[in-house]
Amino acid sequence: MRKALFLDRDGVVNVEKNYLYKIDDFELMEGIVEVCRRYQEQGYLIIIVTNQSGISRGYYTEEDFALLSRWMVEHFKELGIVITRIYHCPHHESIDGMCKCRKPEPGMFLEAQREYDLDMAGSVMIGDNERDIEAALRAGVGMNLLLSKQADTSKADRIIHSLQELL
Repeated sequence: MRKALFLDRDGVVNVEKNYLYKIDDFELMEGIVEVCRRYQEQGYLIIIVTNQSGISRGYYTEEDFALLSRWMVEHFKELGIVITRIYHCPHHESIDGMCKCRKPEPGMFLEAQREYDLDMAGSVMIGDNERDIEAALRAGVGMNLLLSKQADTSKADRIIHSLQELL
């Protein structure tokens, strides 16, 4: 079975900018390329799991999201990193009702597990919000890291203040 490094997108892969969908606004988080490279060298698949309620809210379209995602995968490839897959939830509970994919629900993780035959206990999640950690825990991810400058407590195994702490 394979292991995965699960990453939230906004605030972990790229700098948090509300409802990011334009390539020109995309800015990598400091240290993310090196973290991905380190895990990739250890045989982990790199998988992004991201809530994208901006689609449901009408701020951007599925095609806008897909365009940025294709660009992002290509950009990482140029840097020597293979992003195996980007899973996203376009829903928002106040607009669409409840779904199984919006974090803190584990749907995106469980879909990845089925599609890639993943060892969830041997996998790692890096998120910047407690709902990221909750979703990963519900899916059985073995190591959960919360990237936060403010958090004092978390259900995560460890709180990190920067991605450089993982290097």
